[in-house]
Amino acid sequence: MSGRVVAVGGALVLLAACGRGAADDGGNGGRLPGAPAGVTAAAGSATSVHVMWNAVSGGPGISAYEVYRGTTEVADVPASEHMVDVIRLRPATTYVFTVRARGTDGRLGPRGQEVRASTPATVAADHSPPARPFAPHGRAVGSRAVQLSWAASTDDRGVVSYDVYQGNTKIHSVPGSRTATMVTGLRPGTRYSFTVRARDAADNLSPASAPVRLSTPPGSDDGRGTAPTTFRASAHRADGAYYLDLSWVAPRTDGVVTQYQIQLDGKPATSLVWGGTAPSGKASYSFYVGRDARITYRVRIRAMLPDGTWGGFSPERTVTTAAEQP
Repeated sequence: MSGRVVAVGGALVLLAACGRGAADDGGNGGRLPGAPAGVTAAAGSATSVHVMWNAVSGGPGISAYEVYRGTTEVADVPASEHMVDVIRLRPATTYVFTVRARGTDGRLGPRGQEVRASTPATVAADHSPPARPFAPHGRAVGSRAVQLSWAASTDDRGVVSYDVYQGNTKIHSVPGSRTATMVTGLRPGTRYSFTVRARDAADNLSPASAPVRLSTPPGSDDGRGTAPTTFRASAHRADGAYYLDLSWVAPRTDGVVTQYQIQLDGKPATSLVWGGTAPSGKASYSFYVGRDARITYRVRIRAMLPDGTWGGFSPERTVTTAAEQP
C-alpha cells in the first residue's frame, strides 16, 4: 500500500509499509521470529547506552534477544526482558544498535530498525554523584500505565540520564534533559512503588528519590489512556483514486511522539514517522486506499510512546468511499 507525504506544522511525515510480524523460511516453510519493533537507545553515561525494544509476538516462541553494536553482538537477553545496558563503550562516540529475536528452535529472525545513540564526553576525576531527584509524583493512566515526573537533579558536571526503578528493579532510563516518563505494561488493580536515580557522565549514581506509590484501577481499558484522542476519519477522491483522511490529537505522554501505526480492517496498514519536530497537539495524515468506489474501511491508530512501547488504539472509525461521479 502506498501513500503520500503530508506536512503538518512544518514537519515532514514519512510513510513506510508495515511488514509481516514473522518471515517465511524458504528452506522448509517454517516461520522465523519477527523483527523487534520499538527499538530505542539513549546514553546512560559516557561509557554506557540503555537499549529497549518491544516483545516479539504473533509468531514462533522466543527464547532470547540478541543485541548488536554495529555487526558485533554485545548482549544476549532472556525472552522475558526487553532492555539492557550496553557498557564498556567509548566516551564522545556515536553507536548504532540493532536487536534480533531468537526462536526456541535457535533460529534468528531479522534485525529490528537501527537506532543511534551518542555517549557524552567523560570528565576526569569525577567522584561526586548527582543530587537525589526530588518532588517525584505520578498518576495512573488507565489500568495499565502510569506517568511519573520529578524535579531535575543537580550535578557539578551535569546529569546524563535518569534511571526509573520499580521496587528494586531498574525498568527504564530517560535522557538527562527529561524529567518525566510513562511506564506501560502494568497490571490492572495493582499497587506499585517507583523511584528515580540520576546518573552523570562518570557513571556516578545518585541516591534514590522518595518513592512514588500508585495503584492502577481494576479492569482492563485496553490502553485507552495512552491512545490518540479526537480521532476522525473521512475519504476523498482525487485523480480517480480514493484517499483516507485522518486527524487526531497526540496522546499526553510527557515526551514526544514521533511514530504512529495505522490499522486498516483489523490489520497493520502503514506506519508514519515524523522528521523534524513532531506535532504535540493536533496532527493529520492522508493515504491512498485504491480506486474502487463504495468500499467500506475500518481504521484506527496508535502511537509509539517515548519508552518504545505501543500505546492503546484509538476508537475505530468506519469510512466508505463515495460512488463514482458520472
